[in-house]
Amino acid sequence: MESLSDIWKQALEKCRGEVTEVSYNLWLAPLEFINFENSTFVLSTSSAHKALIFNDKFKDLVKKNLSELMGFDVEVQVIVAAPIPAEPEEPQISGNDNEYTFENFIVGSSNKFAHAASYRVATAPGVEYNPLFIYGRSGLGKTHLMLAINHEIKKRRPNAVILYTTGESFTNELITCIAEKNTKAFHNKYRNVDILLVDDIQFIQNKVSVQEEIFHTFNTLTQNSKQVVLTSDRPPKEMELLDERLRTRFEWGLMADIQPPDIDTRMAIIVRKAASLGLTLSDSIVEFIAEKIKHNIRQLEGTVKKLHAINTLNGTPITMEVVQEVVKDVVTDNEPVSVTVDKIIENVSNVYGVSVSDILSEKRNAAISTARQVSMYIIREITDLSQQQIGEKFGGKSHSTVHHSISTVEDRIAKDIAFKNQVFDIIKNIQDK
Repeated sequence: MESLSDIWKQALEKCRGEVTEVSYNLWLAPLEFINFENSTFVLSTSSAHKALIFNDKFKDLVKKNLSELMGFDVEVQVIVAAPIPAEPEEPQISGNDNEYTFENFIVGSSNKFAHAASYRVATAPGVEYNPLFIYGRSGLGKTHLMLAINHEIKKRRPNAVILYTTGESFTNELITCIAEKNTKAFHNKYRNVDILLVDDIQFIQNKVSVQEEIFHTFNTLTQNSKQVVLTSDRPPKEMELLDERLRTRFEWGLMADIQPPDIDTRMAIIVRKAASLGLTLSDSIVEFIAEKIKHNIRQLEGTVKKLHAINTLNGTPITMEVVQEVVKDVVTDNEPVSVTVDKIIENVSNVYGVSVSDILSEKRNAAISTARQVSMYIIREITDLSQQQIGEKFGGKSHSTVHHSISTVEDRIAKDIAFKNQVFDIIKNIQDK
């Protein structure tokens, strides 16, 4: 007779044939068989969030396949292998707290309104602009402003109770407290602060119980003139799966967007970061980096940090050739360009439900053409490949074809909010892996 562990492995293989490879690798493959009791397969996963996703999207499929293999109906229970800490995770800060202050935030035309609003909140929390809702794409400085608010309030009001968390940490902690029937402690923690800072609030979309909790927490704090600051990769009106009551409350105060920095601001960021590290860069090198890295401040600063390390640890002079290699690594997330391109096309393939081979083919139906155009656009956004080089990745497409594809996507992004969110979510998914 086969062991229960073997049956679990067989069930996994059956599931693999019924979901996408990405879904399998992300949500099913990491599950571990623990035991079998009372007709229930007990499995473990590494986080409450993964357990939530499994129960919502994959539990019925796993139950079906296990029941078929066992010959009778079984249940499936997923437990979290490691408990989630009672306190929310602190933001991961490189260097020290003084790195993320208002003084170290480079202000330009793309972010001056968000900067001014953040400083106003930090100097007079709970008085106006409550909540402050800062939105913009990943890597543009939203978290820097949030941490600067935290730093400034601590400096001015040492006794203020400030709580920083993320949308994901808030969700995971609530799920754990509900499971442990300990929501009172959760309420006491989040509703008795002077300032609540929630990063990446878009994570709570489509999570009914979490949105309900945020709603009541928000009401309690704002009614008592306690400051709430939220960041998101999109404005509330574009959060399609957000409860309308919560959307309205997010829009009550002040919304401030951050756009990608212009070249002058990018160059100022590079110069400031280099100066803080004691590194001198020529004007031509500063301009080169600013021209190549256009949409992500973290990548700009990461490039300077890597150049400083190369110069300090290896004694290597910072030449243009060295900079070109470093920039190439940074914009492709430290992977070979070919790997990054493959990852982009695979992600687009999964989202649009067309095969990688179709995207790379000459087929022209609407779904395949859209997936191909989106792939080209994202490759242009994430890598430093020229349009001619992008064309070569797609079987020798001409420069004009690539240019037309990218322009088509740009035009549609400007007009279609759902499409824009879809494309930006793919980019974020690739960059976060």
